Amino acid sequence: MHILIDNKSGAPIYDQIYSQIKSQIMSGSLKEDDMLPSIRGLAKDLRISFITTKRAYEELEKDGFLYTVPGKGCFVAPVNVEFLREENLKKIEGHLEEIVKLAAACDLSRQDIMEMVKFSMEEQE
Repeated sequence: MHILIDNKSGAPIYDQIYSQIKSQIMSGSLKEDDMLPSIRGLAKDLRISFITTKRAYEELEKDGFLYTVPGKGCFVAPVNVEFLREENLKKIEGHLEEIVKLAAACDLSRQDIMEMVKFSMEEQE
């Protein structure tokens, strides 16, 4: 598991950890029941506060990405397929909003956009 902290980023460190672990879980690079580094171990490796790492792990557990086994550690929770679908739908909606804005700036018609989407989907087949 690789976590990179960007001190120049405006995002809080716990949020950077949260986002990177979540991304690795959703991409499949961290799999169900994989053991994560201990809170203290990760804090030491990243040279950050134990409390910061603990907060990131707690948020991940609260959101259903991790589970804790007392005395053993934190593990990747089983993937909630419906949650994963919802997350992907939110991403698609965000991309579509951006497409609509860019299309308006280029004076593209609805038909032009639909043709571009159709062409892109055909290339994926």
